[in-house]
Amino acid sequence: MFQIKCFNNISDEGLKLLTSNYQVTDDLKAAEGVLVRSASLQDTDFPNTLHAIVRAGAGVNNIPVERCAEEGIVVFNTPGANANAVKELVIAGMLLASRDIVDGINWVASAKNEADIAKLTEKEKSRFAGCELINKKLGVIGLGAVGMKLANSAVELGMDVYGYDPFISVNQAWNLSRRVKHIEDLNALFKECDYITIHVPLLPDTKHIINKESIAMMKDGVVVLNFARDLLVEETAMAEALQAGKVRRYVTDFPTPGTAKMEHAIILPHLGASTLESEQNCAIMAVNQLMDFLENGNIKNSVNFPTCDMGLLQKPGRLTILHRNIPNMIGQLAQAIASENVNISDMVNKSKNAYAYTMFDLDSKVSDTTLEAIRQIPDVLKVRQIGR
Repeated sequence: MFQIKCFNNISDEGLKLLTSNYQVTDDLKAAEGVLVRSASLQDTDFPNTLHAIVRAGAGVNNIPVERCAEEGIVVFNTPGANANAVKELVIAGMLLASRDIVDGINWVASAKNEADIAKLTEKEKSRFAGCELINKKLGVIGLGAVGMKLANSAVELGMDVYGYDPFISVNQAWNLSRRVKHIEDLNALFKECDYITIHVPLLPDTKHIINKESIAMMKDGVVVLNFARDLLVEETAMAEALQAGKVRRYVTDFPTPGTAKMEHAIILPHLGASTLESEQNCAIMAVNQLMDFLENGNIKNSVNFPTCDMGLLQKPGRLTILHRNIPNMIGQLAQAIASENVNISDMVNKSKNAYAYTMFDLDSKVSDTTLEAIRQIPDVLKVRQIGR
C-alpha cells in the first residue's frame, strides 16, 4: 500500500481518485508520495522512501527542485489546470484598469450616507470615465497555458493581440488563434501595445523583465498586468513610472510591501487560481500523475526529470532508474540486469538537462542483489522495481 502525505488541504475531487492501494498519512517519514499546494518544503528533510512530490498548481518555488533531483525525488506540477481561472482574472484586471471601476466603487462607499447620492453620482461619475478594450493593442509575453487562452479570449473581445514567446510549444501554437500576431522582438511589443501582460516563469533570464529600460520604451499611459510572478517586475521602476504617469495602471496579483504602497496600482490578494474549479482541476491532475508514477513509473509534467511513458505495467517487472545524464549509463544498467540472466523486453531512456530516467520492462523481476548492484553504480540516484 502506497503512503501519501498531504501538506495542504487537497480537494476531495482529487483524493477520492486514490484507490484502496493508497493511504493518506500524517507521517512524512513513511510517505512515498507528497501532495502539496502552497506549503513551503524548502527546509524539509525528505525520507529515503519518498519518490515523488506533486504540486497542485504550476509554480514550484516552494519546493527545493534541485535538491529533490539529487535525492532521486521526482517533482511534478499541474500546468494548465488553473489556466482558465487565471485567464478570467487577467481579463477582469484589464477591465478594472480601463474603466476605473475600483475608484468608482470606493466613491460610492464614501457617499453611501448622502441623501442625494443619485444626484451626486451624475455629477461625479465623469471622474471615473475610462476606455473600452475593443481595438486596443494587447501584448502577451509568454504563450503557455494561460497566455494562449488569454490571447484567444482577447481576440474575441475585439483587441489587437500581439504574442511573444520564442519557446512556444507545438501544442500551444496549434491552439493559438491565427489572429494573434507573432512578435519576434520583445522591444517591438513594448513599443506598440496599450496593455502588456506577463505569463512567463520566474527564471534568471526573466527576472525584472519589466524594468526601467523596458518601461521607457512603452507608450505613455500603458497598462501593465502581472499575474505570473512578483519578481518579473522591478518594483522601484514601476512605482516611479506610475507616479510620473508613464504607466497609467499596474495590476498585479502579488501584494508586497512595495506594491501595496504604489499609487495608481490595483493589487489583488493572490486570487489567480482561487476558484473551486481550479482547485479541483489541480487536485485531479496531481493525483492522477502521482498514481501513474507510483504504479507504472511514468513521468509527465515533471520539472526536474524528463517526460517518460511506457504505458500500463503489463510485464512481471518494471525497473526504473533516476540517474545523472552521463555516457555509458545504459550499458552499465543493462549489464547488471543481464548478469542475472533476466531478459529486457522493452526500454525507454530520456534526459532533461543534467538528469535522465531509464525504464526497463523485464520478463521477470530482478533480485535484491541486482538492485543493490545498480544502486552502487556511480551517478545512479534512485532505483525502484515495480511488479505485478
